Amino acid sequence: MQTQIRLPVKDESDPIFSLPDSAEAAEWHSLLWQGWQSFQRGEHPGWMRQSILHSWQRSQQRQIDPAHFSYISPPAEELAAILEYNAELVLVARSIMENLLAYNPDGHINLTDAQGVTLHYCGADLTPVGSILREDVLGTNCTARCLIEQRLVYVLSGENWKLDLRKRHFQCAAAPVRAANGKLIGVLTLTATPDNFNAHTLGTVQAAAEAVGQQLILRRLLAEQQSILETLNEGVIVCDSLGRIKTLNRYARQLFGGLDPQAGPIDVLLKPQNASLLTLPFCNDRELLFHPEGMAPVACLISLIPAPDGGRVLSLREVQRIRAISRKVMGSSASYTFEMIQGIAPRLLQAIQKARASSRSDSTVLLNGESGTGKELFAQAIHNASARHAEPFIALNCGALPRDLVQSELFGYVDGAFTGSRRGGAAGKFELADGGTLFLDEIGEMPLEAQTSLLRVLQESEVLRIGAATPIAVNVRIIAATHCNLLDAVEKGAFRRDLYYRLNVISLEIPPLRARQEDIAPLVNTFIHALCTRLKRMPPQMSPEAMQCLQAWHWPGNVRELENLIERMVNLCQETEITLQDLPEEMTEHRHVSSSEHTLTSLQDSERQHILAVIAQMQGNLRQSAQVLGISRTALYNKLNLWGIDMAALRKS
Repeated sequence: MQTQIRLPVKDESDPIFSLPDSAEAAEWHSLLWQGWQSFQRGEHPGWMRQSILHSWQRSQQRQIDPAHFSYISPPAEELAAILEYNAELVLVARSIMENLLAYNPDGHINLTDAQGVTLHYCGADLTPVGSILREDVLGTNCTARCLIEQRLVYVLSGENWKLDLRKRHFQCAAAPVRAANGKLIGVLTLTATPDNFNAHTLGTVQAAAEAVGQQLILRRLLAEQQSILETLNEGVIVCDSLGRIKTLNRYARQLFGGLDPQAGPIDVLLKPQNASLLTLPFCNDRELLFHPEGMAPVACLISLIPAPDGGRVLSLREVQRIRAISRKVMGSSASYTFEMIQGIAPRLLQAIQKARASSRSDSTVLLNGESGTGKELFAQAIHNASARHAEPFIALNCGALPRDLVQSELFGYVDGAFTGSRRGGAAGKFELADGGTLFLDEIGEMPLEAQTSLLRVLQESEVLRIGAATPIAVNVRIIAATHCNLLDAVEKGAFRRDLYYRLNVISLEIPPLRARQEDIAPLVNTFIHALCTRLKRMPPQMSPEAMQCLQAWHWPGNVRELENLIERMVNLCQETEITLQDLPEEMTEHRHVSSSEHTLTSLQDSERQHILAVIAQMQGNLRQSAQVLGISRTALYNKLNLWGIDMAALRKS
């Protein structure tokens, strides 16, 4: 009889294999039963598939009872963890399994993980969730064979190890579900009646398993993209051609206060000023102001690129945050405090006291003092002692910039404002200092046209970029500094009188070093130790003669000159003591002027007394005093500065 029946199908790896049709099913089952009985007698029928025989051998060696059938499951707590771990796999596979079952209404489909634990099922003959279908538990079965061989397989009913499964007369096909890296993560198994099982069934199961794997890969890619989108430090909004928002990330939601994409098109929700995001030309780093409902205006740098469906992808970075980053890169912070200002001279202590008092308000401060006296040090100390200490400190030397660049540096400019301007425009120092302090050094060197704009900013608290039509509100405290006499500049028409009074709300005189003779020795020692610490060498001592010479010098460059001189002497000194020979010649020559020096000092004292008497006679009017003395007012100011006379105190007295 065996020779009259077509031999069983070849293995699935053979490209020309065939499956029995429904008419042959009974004969196949009978033949396989004969093969089973032969195997139980210790024989190995050569006409059977080798993969099935090997599986039977392993099942027999494990002493799996073919006559006893029951499903075994992991402990409840372990099963719950398995199901939670594979929740996404089940979610993706569920709909594909239901569609596959439509073509096999009398069969059933089950999904297992890589360990053979049933995760989900659907159909007539159900395999309970949690059932373990591995070969070491259930013997030869289709799912177990797929787990071992990790490829598309099929098992006829008579090839199962368990007798209960053999009696059902169902055929099975199983295909592996793979992750993006090709690793098997599950098995999809279809069980069908002989009428609904053929070679095409295997292709269908294979396609379904691959569809599950591809869906998982796609979901992972989308999840990765969404994760990247959420972690970006810029807002991203994707809309269609009608302006309906399809995607927005965390930054965009925070920027616009929990934006609801369903509330309307993008232009209605964001309300861009004088623009439409649907018609605006594609651009990079263009500044745009938004007026979302119920919120303060939000200024952003935007980029617009096309989306594949005719929509648009909008990226946004808040201008305020960009400014903060710019300030960090520029190092725009104040490092000096009042505790770092060294000295015990009465005039210095008086200046520090007034500066501390000025830090308690937001009023404008005008620092007067010669070059090198430490005006910026005072400005930073005032900022650090104020309520704005956590905000930016921006410094601008008005005398170090070309006159035609002062306004663009101070107030900024828009895209295309002038030839050579940066694409997209640039923020000025006022915008960068928003919330903090702007230190304007050498304010007397500012051009008149820039003075006019500065006065407007001080009065209106808003800045207008060059080429812009709409002003930007700013909250900035101004500290200005000058080494020249601004009143004299006002008289000459070089400085606006109204701006002078607007800046001179709190006036501080920073004394020159020659008026702080008692501070020279402590400053010298401080500079020596600081420099030697940096150079990692022992600090030299200063001889008494050398120190006396330093104290007698008139210091036209003030503290800056002293610090530079100390650095020069420490670097050139080869001994453990700095002597007169280490000092510059002009200082030692000045020291050796003996009798003539005393004569000169007497003449200077007489001149000083005469000038002060004339000023007292003119009741503090320096212009009239200069006329009476027959000298220019600038020369009079220079003499008073040389003698360390406080002009403000002089007028009051």
